[in-house]
Amino acid sequence: MSRNAKRWVLAGAAVVVVAIVVAAFVVLRGGSGQAPASASSGGDAEVLVNKYLQAWASDSDVAASLTDDPAAARTAFRAVAQGFAPAKPVATLTQLKSDSALARVKWNLSPGRVWSYDVTLPLKHDDQGWHVHFSPAVIHPELGPGDRLEVRAGAGTTVTDRDGKVLDPKAAPLVLPKVQQLRTSSQAWSVVRVSATDGEQTLYQEGKVEAKPQQVSLSSKAQAAAQAAVDSAGAPALLVAIQPSTGDILAVAAAGTGQDNPLTGQYAPGSTFKIATAAAVLEAGVADADTVLPCPATVQLGQRTIPNDDQFSLAPLPLHSAFAHSCNTTFAQLASQLPKDALANAASQFGLNADFDIPGVSTEAGKVVAAGSDAEQVESAIGQGTVQASPFGLALMAATVASGKAVTPQLVRGQETSVTTGYDAPPSGVVTALRSMMREVVTGGTAKGLASSGKVYGKTGTAQFGNGAQANGWFAGYRDDVAFSLLVLGTNSSKPAVSASAAFLSRL
Repeated sequence: MSRNAKRWVLAGAAVVVVAIVVAAFVVLRGGSGQAPASASSGGDAEVLVNKYLQAWASDSDVAASLTDDPAAARTAFRAVAQGFAPAKPVATLTQLKSDSALARVKWNLSPGRVWSYDVTLPLKHDDQGWHVHFSPAVIHPELGPGDRLEVRAGAGTTVTDRDGKVLDPKAAPLVLPKVQQLRTSSQAWSVVRVSATDGEQTLYQEGKVEAKPQQVSLSSKAQAAAQAAVDSAGAPALLVAIQPSTGDILAVAAAGTGQDNPLTGQYAPGSTFKIATAAAVLEAGVADADTVLPCPATVQLGQRTIPNDDQFSLAPLPLHSAFAHSCNTTFAQLASQLPKDALANAASQFGLNADFDIPGVSTEAGKVVAAGSDAEQVESAIGQGTVQASPFGLALMAATVASGKAVTPQLVRGQETSVTTGYDAPPSGVVTALRSMMREVVTGGTAKGLASSGKVYGKTGTAQFGNGAQANGWFAGYRDDVAFSLLVLGTNSSKPAVSASAAFLSRL
């Protein structure tokens, strides 16, 4: 039979979603100058290769079964099935030998982004017939056990944390992908091999390469602690942590929240907002931290009835204790004596009405406006009604108390935040009083679950939403140089937020 007398074509187009390997093949024989193998061996090998490539294109588990190590092949195929989706590669069989097949692989990763390479498929024969001898190298020549391939939106967009440790974008998915895009152009992209032991290796790149990694303010340890905390919350949860002394964003995490975003999502802050209400009361001179005030189960103020949680009541007590026990009725009565813009002005002193342009991330701290009626005033006093804040905004509030000054959030090193709407912190005397009150929340108030977590300062909150039948739980506070807020959705209590906060702090 002459060299060109026999040709074969892999029928049909092959398309499959993969991470790093050739997943869809159109296989052609020809042009190699290699004589075909004998009918007794080469013919069967040819059938095996075609079946393998067809299965690789449609069902990697079937392809794995055609190797001499199905378990390892199946694991490898599944492990890499994320990085290249939804690319549609094509490969051409360029050579068939007695013990191997060579293919030229062409990946059309996206419009204008094409990556080609050669891959060798070693062949083995045993009592069961022909098999592809599996190793990670049959996926890509430079692939090792446990490695994966990924497409980077820009070449050279490695991101490191504050300590220079390379960050996997999946470690902080709400932040890092956008950071990578800061240095991405339409012409710049790359394919990288990611190894658990060796880090990243660029296998192919086009466009301008930034040699220096991009460094961010995130802490790998804080980020891991934050993710573990929200994962343990038992309900959808969001967490943001900020370093008060610098404004560095240390961690941003979410679990089970769908479209909820800890940096921009707006929620009623509940009693965490009593930090601002207390500041307004202290600044106005309506009361000081030691002023003894009533804490009835409910209070009628105009057309609005304000209850305490579960309608508890306490004997008259100092303002600092009313804060620690979160007496809604106490704070509603105090707010009714304040000007209608007092709470909005106080909220602004903690950054809740501030606006920042932070390179690499979008944020929305909150929105607190002057009350339009007496009813709005008393609702705002306990963080309900029209008062809105994000976990980012309440972390900023806690950071302001911790630092005693306005805090400007930062994320990307070398790219400063622009302050669109700035703010000034409350007077130092007010901040000092608030710190003492927030400490009492932990030592003898509603956050006693954090009493063994070190010297923690904070405020709990429970905020109704929707038709009022359900409520979210909050904790906002700080320890040492880490300020944070944690929101757990739909729990009808702040206790899960306190427990998740303890989990966060225990890992720092």
